[in-house]
Amino acid sequence: MIHKRKDYRLKNYDYSSPNAYFITICTKDRHPILWQSVSHNNVGAAIGRPVVYELSPYGKVAETAINKISSIYPTVNVDKYVIMPNHIHMILSIHHIPDTISPSTATIVNQLKGYISKQLGFSPWQKLYHDRIIRNEEEYLNKWQYIEDNPLKWSEDDEYVNLQTFQI
Repeated sequence: MIHKRKDYRLKNYDYSSPNAYFITICTKDRHPILWQSVSHNNVGAAIGRPVVYELSPYGKVAETAINKISSIYPTVNVDKYVIMPNHIHMILSIHHIPDTISPSTATIVNQLKGYISKQLGFSPWQKLYHDRIIRNEEEYLNKWQYIEDNPLKWSEDDEYVNLQTFQI
């Protein structure tokens, strides 16, 4: 039996309309390729020091691409983002500018994924992505805080992988 994904998007909703959107893009098979440990050994962890992580070269390409979104799409702002080891969260705000056509969230994400894939020479992304319309200020603030806290909670994540033991 073939499993069919549930369509979570609102029917007849224009995902290019002015609003804020919470976006999640995951790496293929949830491989944690977007971060790397600063020290490439377990010495710090062995003596009780926390292991420090930074963006990997792949993560740096993703960050550069995210930071270009607003210059490519004048009606779009990246209000907040975080690059995690195996996924990216963003809050995108689409604004109305007279005589300007706004891109949909699908266009923005597909262009972002395509650009990063081209720069890397391979596609690190899973096929789909998640977007959610942020419906009010409270939800916006909750998503903002979620993005802010996400790196601190990485070890509690369902997709947590010890980066020191993961090999690309």
